[in-house]
Amino acid sequence: MPPLVIGCGNERRGDDAAGLLVVRRLRELGLRTAEMRGEGVSLLDLWSGAGDVILVDAVLTGAEPGTVFCWDALNERIPRGAFRCSTHNFGVAEAVELGRILERLPRSLRIYGIEAAQFELGAPPAPAVGEAIESLAARIADEVFASHAGS
Repeated sequence: MPPLVIGCGNERRGDDAAGLLVVRRLRELGLRTAEMRGEGVSLLDLWSGAGDVILVDAVLTGAEPGTVFCWDALNERIPRGAFRCSTHNFGVAEAVELGRILERLPRSLRIYGIEAAQFELGAPPAPAVGEAIESLAARIADEVFASHAGS
């Protein structure tokens, strides 16, 4: 079964929409997707039974806007500080660690972060972030279609 791709964010806060926009693009291509807009703890239910999961969210690390990061959440700790752009108290990093403690992580969990620049209400994503959204959506689609060709 192809992976479930989960996008996180707030579509009304500029670059914070990055994860949602990636999964919406992937949904148009026929991939299995879900959107997480509430507290991160809801991720445990979203990925329950999904098997393989890819998660996309905006991050703040100090890198150039539009930089894409990738973490293998089963084999490395997620840098909690990178996900500080969320307006929620319980975000992606906390959900992963709770899932680890409760043994409720999916079989595989790859997390992509797109470096954000601005979060103004009503603003569109910054140009570099918009380019990263399209590039990452194409990358994920290529990976999924290549790994499930003939399935």
